Amino acid sequence: MVTGWIAILLASVGAMIFLVKGFTPGLKIPGSQSQKTTEAMARAFPGGTEQATGTIVFQTKNGGKVTAEPAKQTIEDITQEADGLPGVGSATAPSRDTLTISPDATVGITTITFDAESASDIPTATLSDLSALAGKGRGSGLNVELAGAAVPAQEENPASQAGTLLVTLLVLLFVFRSVRTAIIPICTAMAAVGLGTCAVLASTGFLDMHSTAMTLSSMLGLAVGVDYALFIMSRHQQQVLRGMDPEESAGRAVGTAGNAVVIAGATVIVALAGLAVARIPFVTVMGLAAAFTVTMSVLISLTLVPACLGFRGAKIKTSVIPFLRRRSPRGTDQSALGLRWARSITRLRIPALLIVIVGLGALSVPVLSLKTGLNEPQAGTASAQKIVDGAFGPGHDSPLVVLVQGSDDTAISAARELVSQVDRMNGVVSVTPPRANQDGTAAVVSVTPAAGPESEQTKDLLKDIRQVSATLSQDDGTTIGVTGKTAVSVDVSQKLSDALPLYCLLVIGLAVLLLTMVFRSVVLALKAAAGFLLSIGATIGLIVGILQWGWLGSLLGIEAGPVISFVPLLLVAVMFGLAMDYQIFLVSRMREEYTAGHSAVESMQRGFAKGARVVTSAAMIMLSVFLGSAITSSGSTKGIGLGLAAGVFFDAFIVRMLLIPAAMAVFRDKAWWLPRPLGRIVPNLDVEGAALERRFKAQEQQHLSGQRQGLGDNETITLLNPLR
Repeated sequence: MVTGWIAILLASVGAMIFLVKGFTPGLKIPGSQSQKTTEAMARAFPGGTEQATGTIVFQTKNGGKVTAEPAKQTIEDITQEADGLPGVGSATAPSRDTLTISPDATVGITTITFDAESASDIPTATLSDLSALAGKGRGSGLNVELAGAAVPAQEENPASQAGTLLVTLLVLLFVFRSVRTAIIPICTAMAAVGLGTCAVLASTGFLDMHSTAMTLSSMLGLAVGVDYALFIMSRHQQQVLRGMDPEESAGRAVGTAGNAVVIAGATVIVALAGLAVARIPFVTVMGLAAAFTVTMSVLISLTLVPACLGFRGAKIKTSVIPFLRRRSPRGTDQSALGLRWARSITRLRIPALLIVIVGLGALSVPVLSLKTGLNEPQAGTASAQKIVDGAFGPGHDSPLVVLVQGSDDTAISAARELVSQVDRMNGVVSVTPPRANQDGTAAVVSVTPAAGPESEQTKDLLKDIRQVSATLSQDDGTTIGVTGKTAVSVDVSQKLSDALPLYCLLVIGLAVLLLTMVFRSVVLALKAAAGFLLSIGATIGLIVGILQWGWLGSLLGIEAGPVISFVPLLLVAVMFGLAMDYQIFLVSRMREEYTAGHSAVESMQRGFAKGARVVTSAAMIMLSVFLGSAITSSGSTKGIGLGLAAGVFFDAFIVRMLLIPAAMAVFRDKAWWLPRPLGRIVPNLDVEGAALERRFKAQEQQHLSGQRQGLGDNETITLLNPLR
């Protein structure tokens, strides 16, 4: 089995090397006006392929002018040197004609066009040389900052990644009390991540793939890969501690806990694949990439994990670490701390419910102020952006580009009429004269808004321009469309915002349906859905506070700005899957006790004591993975990492550890209510393999009964003792 998975991994690496082409820069929504206009502009103005661009921002001190000596000569020299760097297509010095000198002449912008289409393809040496040129300008008495693709990409911090793996290892050591056993989940999870990464990179050969897809799939694959292995291995270790043969125990662990892994993994996969309802290609591809990695995690947990357990054999129950040798009573899978906690929640069930509902509800309030966009602040450009905004206005770097198409008689005249009307609109700083193509059938007009790209004023301006464009198109038979970074951002944000309510309804409906089948209880399914809504509301609310309002911004190194458009949708998808995982692994142990004949409250307490340690350990592992990703990343990936870390904390430690036991203590037997007509049609999924356990117990009892015939009392007692 191990050899087979190694062969699959090597084959995946080979396919990746053969097919990889790189990630697609930018985000597209086919059918949107901005995307249609972009495609039409490429046809009307051929040869204008999009290249990566950056800027060098020069600011004089003490009121000096960039148009006067010695600043002018310094800027020209630096621009000329930048133009000669390898990988730089052209560098254009500040000019009044190109609107790159501020009205007061204290700020000038050198525009750099690189040979590469993506910032990731720019040579590192070129970026280092640009940084050296900026330093040279500062030495001449100017304030010089780099922006755009001229800024080196933020490198991942190896120490943070090592810290994530160290925390994961420490949690696994606490659970298994053995280093060799603890590294098994990490190794198997890394195998799943490797397969997912190879698949994502290979897919770039025939699909438009955003770089966030690989980050999301790797982050999620590592988290669920470790957790799924943990669930199976913890069941296996407890069975071996009770005296079961290791080989038999591995099979039973996969047949019981592995069954829960399949259902939990399927839930995550369906939630991620369900992102296709948004009908946005890059979101769909992102969800499918992450779903593939989770699928690999499930398959590896069911096959490679038990194979690795075969190498450990009976040694899985031993520990050579002195301070970890003491553990709970031999073979017991109940946590004494978990049992005491469940009993405390039972006594304080009403206060616990109120604290969770009021606390998470309060954290959900910022969701009402959610603003989304795609123009995320780039690491290292805050100073440059502040200078440009102060000198030129917030809308300088995000003009609205209007394309007018028609005949050689109508295109230019319609463009001039458009300029006349747009120039009189509120919130417009400047409008460039129409620039026609070679045959005169198309013209381009650039509109610089007064406000920033994510402001409501700019969005209203875009709406007004599109209304005027529609009227002109009807009057003279031309085709007029608006594109540019701002227009694309508005279109993508609107599409994603429209898809979010529909997707939430889909996942909540799926949750109620799935949990009704899993636990054969309508009440439990509705409680779980309510808990999910509370945790996702608090998560997005906290993200709004951090990313949009600037909470802890200086500590986390985050510039306040809009929440990246696709982050809320991805958080809902991933958090739904993880929430259902925790619900299944925790409440299934309670159902196991309830079906065994214990009272509702006692079954909740016993089941909680059995499942709490594994669920909290799994949550701590996920927290370390997601926080590690947030620390080492920037932009949208940082937002996703922070959101998932917050979501895991709220769902695992607040909802599952407080809300669920408190609610079950309140509802008691009613928590397991299922109408009879519904009970006849709802299938019994048997998540924890209870039927399998009953079959084994029946076989053991039948075996013992047969052995007792012909044995004396003393011999019977001797036979029973080792089985106990």
